[in-house]
Amino acid sequence: MTLTADRTRRPAADHRGAGKRSRQGRETFVLMLPALVPVLIFSVGPLLYGIFLAFTDARSGRNAVTSFVGLSNFGDLMTDADFWASFRIGLIWAVSVTVLQFLASLGLALLLNEDLRFRSFTRVLVLVPWAMPPVVIGLMWRLVYHPNAGILNSVLNDVGLLDHNIDWLNDFSIALPAVIVVGIWTGMPQTTVVLLAGLQGVPKELYEAGHMDGASSFRRFWSITLPQLRPVIVTITSLDFVWNINQFGLVYVLTQGGPGGQTRLPMLFAYEEAFRYGFFGYAATLGVAFVIVVLAVLGLYIWRQMREAN
Repeated sequence: MTLTADRTRRPAADHRGAGKRSRQGRETFVLMLPALVPVLIFSVGPLLYGIFLAFTDARSGRNAVTSFVGLSNFGDLMTDADFWASFRIGLIWAVSVTVLQFLASLGLALLLNEDLRFRSFTRVLVLVPWAMPPVVIGLMWRLVYHPNAGILNSVLNDVGLLDHNIDWLNDFSIALPAVIVVGIWTGMPQTTVVLLAGLQGVPKELYEAGHMDGASSFRRFWSITLPQLRPVIVTITSLDFVWNINQFGLVYVLTQGGPGGQTRLPMLFAYEEAFRYGFFGYAATLGVAFVIVVLAVLGLYIWRQMREAN
């Protein structure tokens, strides 16, 4: 009889538990709503509208008529030499900045992980570029690269490495490398902080065991540090690649895509199509196509890294 009574009470208890979980779920959604609304308005909404514009011939003008053109914009994109030129420059920029930024940040993180004097103060200094807006960084580096009053030409002339001033941001062969240097300097803080956090999570016992086995410093770095940092490296380099490939403000302030389009990244090209020439539909197509390409490249990279890890 007792067993029968327990069986009759259990469904009611389960029902109350399910009702409580459902109520908690609704309360959680209500609490998240103030944070979700801005995301929907300022992120998801513009994204969906941009995808819609990619299939239209939307142009600037008060009386401009927008028509649905299907995949016509994508067909024009495939034959646009200017787009492929900006795409090539964008890949050179993104890969160069991401790789060199990672190498420099890894070296700096290894240094900051050592027990050095003024280590805390140095860690604060490393974060300075992170606290500066891209526009301010661009203006500052324009002064550094200034052909007549810039500190770079002044220092190089004083030490005898140059016998004449160089217009770093207006020279066809130097402009892109000069901008890449600024991109590396700008993105180093966040990469260094993430790698430093990963280094501090590596168990000390592994290094002690390697030292007792007679492994050299390089061997310990190659066999212990890098394998332990692999998840962190995959994450931060992936994020850096996405951030760099979508860079706009910094390069726009530095060169506005010049000279002669030598630093015109894809986002700068899309900006010109939209706000200089008024082709909003075509500019949206550029954005959609580039998102697809970036996701494909990023997915391939992460898949290869995970495959090597396993």
